Amino acid sequence: MKVLFVSAECTPLAKVGGLADVVGSLPLALAKLGVDVRIALPYYGFLGQLPKSEEPVWTGSAMFQRLEIYESHLPESDIPLYLVGHPAFANDRIYGSEDEAWRFTLFSRTVAEFIWRGGWDPQVLHCHDWHTALLPLWMRAMPVMTVYTIHNLAYQGPPLAGFRSFVDVPYDTGAWNPMAAGIIHSDAITTVSPTYAREICSPEYGERLDGLLRAQGGRLTGILNGINTDALDPATDKYLPVNFDAASLELRVENKLALQRELGLEVNPYRMLVGIVSRLVDQKGFDLLAPLWDIWMNNSAAQVVVLGSGDPFYEFLFRGAAERYPERVRAFLRYDGALSQRIYGGADLFLMPSRFEPCGIGQMIALRYGAVPLVRKTGGLADTVHFHNPIDEEGNGFLFDRYEPQSLLAMLFRSEEAFRYRDYWQRLQLRGMQADLSWKVSAGRYLDLYGQLVARIG
Repeated sequence: MKVLFVSAECTPLAKVGGLADVVGSLPLALAKLGVDVRIALPYYGFLGQLPKSEEPVWTGSAMFQRLEIYESHLPESDIPLYLVGHPAFANDRIYGSEDEAWRFTLFSRTVAEFIWRGGWDPQVLHCHDWHTALLPLWMRAMPVMTVYTIHNLAYQGPPLAGFRSFVDVPYDTGAWNPMAAGIIHSDAITTVSPTYAREICSPEYGERLDGLLRAQGGRLTGILNGINTDALDPATDKYLPVNFDAASLELRVENKLALQRELGLEVNPYRMLVGIVSRLVDQKGFDLLAPLWDIWMNNSAAQVVVLGSGDPFYEFLFRGAAERYPERVRAFLRYDGALSQRIYGGADLFLMPSRFEPCGIGQMIALRYGAVPLVRKTGGLADTVHFHNPIDEEGNGFLFDRYEPQSLLAMLFRSEEAFRYRDYWQRLQLRGMQADLSWKVSAGRYLDLYGQLVARIG
């Protein structure tokens, strides 16, 4: 089986969100199952130090531009990596440029040319999000099966009519933006959790594509993401002051105490420490916190640490909370990979109250590291976090359903009450840490899907 992943992001090379984590870890799991899997990625300027072939493995043209493809490898693996080189990718920005639609269309069209001209002949082309959504359309006449994965339906790309000024887009696509084109013309559509696959077929979550998605029937499948449990392992994580695992959970408190000292908070193992590691955007549910900060802080002993950046409104919200409660709240409005690992490994509770969440990686890392997640019951959060039942000792976290501040506040108080019962809380942590969060099962489902598609070629 030969599979080519095509994506704008890939951990650990180019990461903005969860898309990168999937593209950087699912191929590793597929390779263990015997798949010849490779990845195509723009050759961003910040990848200049990445070892690669001295000469291009392919040179050609697309959209009246001359391009080169170099071969490298996904770090610490044997996964071949095709780097699409052009001055448009030479800066240090992945998203946000004015020519974003042109850049990613150039990238996708180059991959199409690479396949058409015999650069490599995959049996399955696995495309991700709107940046590569035109590839299934261009592959219609090729003996290549296409899988299109929706990581976040909210980001669908610009109107398709504008693309015709610089690339061939047939008028019989039946689509009005790149994501719609990917849905219509791919051989199979996947999204990143079973619950999200159901949700996006409803008007509430469908982002005006719900009717199109309902019409796909069995072509749409939800396959839950996993995480790279080798790289994300509290027993070996170099950023943790003290390594631990499920068999040595008692050592974890040392990470909490070290984190409290680092943050300048009261060093006290009996104060619940709440961690937030997130992009600060509407999707993540932080508008629920704005009206309840004072009620929560005045009726709780919890400490809070926030790490992330994004919408200026939410940065202002968390900065203001840190100023009003300087002894209990800390806000770091930036990306910091090392600090995020220390938060996962030291916080008691991990807060992720998303309005919607296709899958979510944060709650799975939190479970792996013994930070009990408190999440909204939506998308992949509902598929990975199960409500704590202290009587039957079931569940691995806390969930609320209705998207309103009162529901979140009630669950914050409930979790802090549960934290008082140390033995129960440790067993709750262990249930999360012992869950299988790897890609093993999901990679097998993708392999089955690939096999069904390739069988159609004959």
